[in-house]
Amino acid sequence: MKFMKLGSKPDSFQADGDNIRYVATELATDVVVNVGDVKSYLHKFPLLSKSEHLQKLVASTNDENGDEILIQEIPGGPAAFEICAKFCYGMAVTLNAYNVAAARCAAEYLEMYESVEKGNLVYKIDIFLNSSIFRSWKDSIIILQTTKSLLPWAEELKLVSRCLDSIASKACMDTNMVEWSYTYSRKKLPSENGKDPLWNGVRKPQAVPRDWWVEDLCELQIDLYKRAITTIIKKGRVSSDVIGEALIAYTLRRLPGFSKGIVLGSDVTKHRSLAETIVGLLPAEKGSVPCGFMLRLLRAAMLLECEETGRNELMRRIGQQLDEATVADLLIQSPTTKCNVDIVQGLVDKFVAYEQNARSALLVDSDLQENRSPKSAADASKAVVAKLVEGYLAEIARDPNLPLSKFVHLAETVSGFGRPSHDGLYRAIDMYLKEHPGMSKSERKRICRLMDCRRLSADACVHAVQNERLPLRVVVQVLFSEQVRQAASGVDTPELPGSSRSTTNTEEDWDAVPTAEDIKALKGELATLRLGRSGSDRDLNEKVAASKMKGVVVSKIFSKLWSNKERNGEISSSDTSGSATA
Repeated sequence: MKFMKLGSKPDSFQADGDNIRYVATELATDVVVNVGDVKSYLHKFPLLSKSEHLQKLVASTNDENGDEILIQEIPGGPAAFEICAKFCYGMAVTLNAYNVAAARCAAEYLEMYESVEKGNLVYKIDIFLNSSIFRSWKDSIIILQTTKSLLPWAEELKLVSRCLDSIASKACMDTNMVEWSYTYSRKKLPSENGKDPLWNGVRKPQAVPRDWWVEDLCELQIDLYKRAITTIIKKGRVSSDVIGEALIAYTLRRLPGFSKGIVLGSDVTKHRSLAETIVGLLPAEKGSVPCGFMLRLLRAAMLLECEETGRNELMRRIGQQLDEATVADLLIQSPTTKCNVDIVQGLVDKFVAYEQNARSALLVDSDLQENRSPKSAADASKAVVAKLVEGYLAEIARDPNLPLSKFVHLAETVSGFGRPSHDGLYRAIDMYLKEHPGMSKSERKRICRLMDCRRLSADACVHAVQNERLPLRVVVQVLFSEQVRQAASGVDTPELPGSSRSTTNTEEDWDAVPTAEDIKALKGELATLRLGRSGSDRDLNEKVAASKMKGVVVSKIFSKLWSNKERNGEISSSDTSGSATA
């Protein structure tokens, strides 16, 4: 820390209790200066020789108050006045980053200018600030912190703006030029610990990281921090991702419980202001802040009841990067349900809107119309988000209070997103059916309509055929999909029974849940169909024989199912403990 010593005489200021100050000298005091609750018994000559303001006050005194003057509004209070008084006496005074701002403001208040006496306090402090304090990284931060209690004087004297400019200039410097000490808690590299097996014993100087300054600024209160970050951004020499790292570090330090997805502490107003400020400081560039951090920030903003405008902007930013999120990130609590589905629905809607706007912009730009890489990237993002939503649906399906409409709406939002399979969606649907056994036939039909049986994997098909929670229509569709896949592979497959027979079944028959006998029959049929796919090394005659055999089996299975429905009518659903596995 930089410091400056003024004066050479011994410090003869004495205290009598908490509120009395005097100068221990043989010469009787002739003026009493009241600063707040503190009375100082001093001498006019040294004070008036350097302070024009004290000259005016003494000149305005009358016979009633005699030699007593009152100073109530001096910045820095009694401590700052004492520094100025000691300077007037020529006593030794040490100025540093902790007291120099208060001394400068007090000297301004007392009008200790060069016009009063050469080498006065204002002049000397300005030299110290320019030559030492503002050239020091940590001293600039310290003095900035002290200015908060010195407003508006510190603002009018430009102490705050000069501190901010000093901090911003240093944060924007080339890291090769950073030589002063700073706080940085990153883990040391193996070579720094001497544990690298390839280390040759020569310790090379480590490069200064780009975000070397972020932790030191965490010492600032949120209002000063906002101004510091804003000043750094205006310089235009720090990348947006480093600004993002700074905001993350500050939030983790200043918002208790943030890393755990909660907000601790009773000062809700303070924490709300902090969260809203961080949201407002987020860089505009996509990817400058991780999606996971923004989702935790959104969770905090909801708990703290931050302004809706800020929350909407945060959701828009998250929507742009939703493909980076995890299912755990989306598990935001709600007062009525285990998870806030409305928020996630809003995030997915923001993602869809962002992708649509990006696609429109791509089409407008004629130079990019033939470039397929942006479209491929967009399709990849959609596939990731679709998988994310499927995983989220599987989690929230366990909530018995989750309305079917919210489940279906969220699933339908990503229905047009390309994805390799519908196994994840099937797992979510099966979980919902399991946790909501009282669903009506129409509700089961509605939720199962979300799934495309043709896009289930072989393992998912095996599970679906055995699943007693699925309507018969869905189970048959799974079996039919296996037939189509067999046909696509070049193996002859039998046609399904004639439509005239199928018309004897009512809509309720197809939407009913299959019986155990139906399940057993369908399971056997699926196994028969899969034989054709596993026998790729057989000769053609064996494949044809197997195909003819399957034709007979399939016809019998469908005939049996239809006859069972005609004979038994509507069949009630039964719940089992099994669940889908993808």
